[in-house]
Amino acid sequence: MSDEIPEPDRAPGAPHPRETMQLIGQDAAERDFLDAYAGNRLHHAWLISGPRGVGKATLAWRIARFLLATPADDGGMFGAPAAPETLDIDPEHPVSRRMKALSEPRLFLLRRPWDEKAERLKQEITVDEVRRMKGFFSLSATDGGRRVVIVDAADEMNVNAANALLKLLEEPPANTILLLVSHQPARLLPTILSRCRALRCRTLDADEMARALHAAGVDTGGNAQALAELSGGSVGAAVRLVTQDGLARYGDIVAIFGAPRDRQRALKLADSAVGRANADRFALLLELFDLFLARVARTGVSGPPSEAVVDEARLLARLCPDAAASRRWASAQQVLGARARHGRAVNLDPAALILDMVLKIHETAAKTAA
Repeated sequence: MSDEIPEPDRAPGAPHPRETMQLIGQDAAERDFLDAYAGNRLHHAWLISGPRGVGKATLAWRIARFLLATPADDGGMFGAPAAPETLDIDPEHPVSRRMKALSEPRLFLLRRPWDEKAERLKQEITVDEVRRMKGFFSLSATDGGRRVVIVDAADEMNVNAANALLKLLEEPPANTILLLVSHQPARLLPTILSRCRALRCRTLDADEMARALHAAGVDTGGNAQALAELSGGSVGAAVRLVTQDGLARYGDIVAIFGAPRDRQRALKLADSAVGRANADRFALLLELFDLFLARVARTGVSGPPSEAVVDEARLLARLCPDAAASRRWASAQQVLGARARHGRAVNLDPAALILDMVLKIHETAAKTAA
């Protein structure tokens, strides 16, 4: 793929899942697959689900690499080989090298396509992309081996694409394994869910987060605990926080509400989101405001969470001292979240939207703070 064309399944600032040989924190999911493989219970379709950014696509590529590089047991004269204990495949194995270059003929990658006319990625996986698999299945697998399809992400299929994929799940081609990556399985057709075996990926703790980010070549700056806290255990979210200076921006939000109305800091933060070049920062700021509100709302019920920035716990305890305050903050989060989504949909000025959110949060604080 050309360097000018972005890949829809690559997180900004992070290696593509096909380039990530090590997967951290998903040992249980890997073991479930290996147990099925060793027990000759290799289902034709697997749904790999879990929160966004925890390694689902990396697991799919590891499974695909394993299946294409591991010869099928032919029951030869020397008996069955020992059951594999890991999905690891040598990075220098020919299959590994071909997959990294997207030149493995026995692998089909189904993902959102590039729109040549609009010069941007399409918002959905279309039925035309699913139909392209007919040519893939018409080719005989090399040496009679397996073929693998990775769908990333299955949630992004439109209705026609989903129905076309369902037909393949109902009548799967021989020696073919389909791996469906899904962030929100509830959005998939029940008939698709019923034809897949599930592998569930979990969020990572702080130690796993640090190791995963190190393996991805991401410098945490000693902030692994804070990144784990704000990312919800999602490596993808943590990478985004690092590459877009998200920890500092969250610190700005905490500082704005931790002092008497700091109008200058609020104006500076709002101005940083103005302009097309700052669209990603604007989106991140809205997510950070929503995260801040969620952390405030939880404090009155379960106490302050682990601090992501200095003095955050004291601020949250002051803003939300009890359960009644929690309900008020939860309501504010819902209202402001809806306002933010509407504001983005109608292209409201980013600075005006952020300043409005700051004002509404201050108003809520005045009614609830201890």
